[in-house]
Amino acid sequence: MIVNLKSILDMGEAHGCAIPAFNIYNLETLMGVKLAAEESGAPVIIQMYSRLFDNLDGRLLAPAILEAIAELPTPAAFHLDHGAGIPQVVRALRMGVTGIMIDASTLPLTENIEKTQQAVALCRSVNIPVEAELGHIGGARDEHMSDFTDVGEAERFVKETGVDCLAIMVGTGHGRYAKAPVLDIQRIRAIRKKTGIPVVLHGGSGVPDDQIRMAIDAGVRKINFATDLCYAFMDAAFGSKRDFAPLDLFMREPVQAAKEYALNKIHLLGADNA
Repeated sequence: MIVNLKSILDMGEAHGCAIPAFNIYNLETLMGVKLAAEESGAPVIIQMYSRLFDNLDGRLLAPAILEAIAELPTPAAFHLDHGAGIPQVVRALRMGVTGIMIDASTLPLTENIEKTQQAVALCRSVNIPVEAELGHIGGARDEHMSDFTDVGEAERFVKETGVDCLAIMVGTGHGRYAKAPVLDIQRIRAIRKKTGIPVVLHGGSGVPDDQIRMAIDAGVRKINFATDLCYAFMDAAFGSKRDFAPLDLFMREPVQAAKEYALNKIHLLGADNA
């Protein structure tokens, strides 16, 4: 059952949980997430990186995502992750997304606001909610982390852009961590209080479970999982026997690995109670 981004985050708010957002890369990772959502009865967000919307991957996967969501008895949203610009936003909208992320976080504050305003105006015309990013969330192995999101700037950003949720920099990064991150929980709580909208945590792979729970308690309502879902799939695929077999049989174990990973995060975030 397809819903938009705001509707699904409202469910998380009503139940005091976070909604897991899984980045899928191929049909098999999509199948794993779909099976996990069916088994748990949890609402989920299925999303793709901006680059996939720019090529054949997106054109082939988008219809499959929409079909998978249509078959689910529980709510799910289809989301653009880290939209690189307005062309990518338009392309994703045409492919049927029900949530948009515009990421202008590497720009100065005023330019980030301006670009985000453009995306919000465009998406409002077709009733699609928008996520933005303030405070650049880089790679988990970056030598130097970006400055954490400023509370006052977050309040201004939300007032001037009208976004529906906000991804913030509070200690996470994309990819695999060399050392487990320590999140600034008080900053999450302060930004949530000042902005009044759901907070989004990127780089959820590898964050210790206790910090995930504290972040949810502080106001995080969407947590992204990409790297470890991909590794769960690849580890199972590379560990399979190379004996000739139909590919659907070969992919059963990797699909199950993706499903088990997704189920674990659904339970951790409390989304199976939403």
